[in-house]
Amino acid sequence: MSDFWDDKPRESPGREDKDGAEDEPYGWPQPPGWETEPATPPPPAPEPAPHHTRDPLARLFPGLPRSVRVVLDWILTIVGAVLIVLALKQWVVNPYRIPSSSMEPALHCAKPAPGCQADMSDRVLANRLIYDFRSPHRGDIVVFNTPSRAAAKCGEGGTFVKRLIGLPGDTIHENDQGYISIKDPGSKTWFRLKEPYVPATARLSDVTHFNKTWHVPKGEYFFMGDNRGESCDSRDWGSVPRHDLIGEVFFIYWPPDRIGFK
Repeated sequence: MSDFWDDKPRESPGREDKDGAEDEPYGWPQPPGWETEPATPPPPAPEPAPHHTRDPLARLFPGLPRSVRVVLDWILTIVGAVLIVLALKQWVVNPYRIPSSSMEPALHCAKPAPGCQADMSDRVLANRLIYDFRSPHRGDIVVFNTPSRAAAKCGEGGTFVKRLIGLPGDTIHENDQGYISIKDPGSKTWFRLKEPYVPATARLSDVTHFNKTWHVPKGEYFFMGDNRGESCDSRDWGSVPRHDLIGEVFFIYWPPDRIGFK
């Protein structure tokens, strides 16, 4: 065992050289004063990225409490929706209710009003833009403001819904069977108007206007109801100027079983 193990006490890691000087312990020599040099400071932490919020009110008013911003957001949303609806009603599409039987059976009114065929009045939409892009066509169902004399003849005025029969310059005649004939401006020939939307019973019930003739002035339009015997229309109070036409009825949106385009 003595050949492999030395039981003598071990010396310290340093050793003396021939001159009696002791070597440095393990490791490389360090420069004087190394232990007092300050450590290199860590680099500063990066600035946090700015928080981009989707809430425009928070961007505009960052100091505003969240509860106040929520209330303002609801108010602005409701006001915006109301303004959009009003703009649509004023310039694009407007809803109307059919109050009388003058346009039966194309447009229903509610019983028990005279001549009405339905339990609920039709609600319709009128396109207010269409006549900005084209002229009114014969046969259109039109919403219009009535002349002042309509109130005296019909007992009420305001806004009516009728079918466009006569264009500017037309001459219109109703014979003793309720059929309508039209002579175009400058023409000497009459043509009978095809009106599949007028029931035979409604045509024959209109005895008041049989054998009468009307002329449509330039820039005006002549309207009649489909239910001829129950309609107070241009035959009674005259033609309607172009600027009083509101729009064409193009859609029934109520009641559900009547929904569809006209």
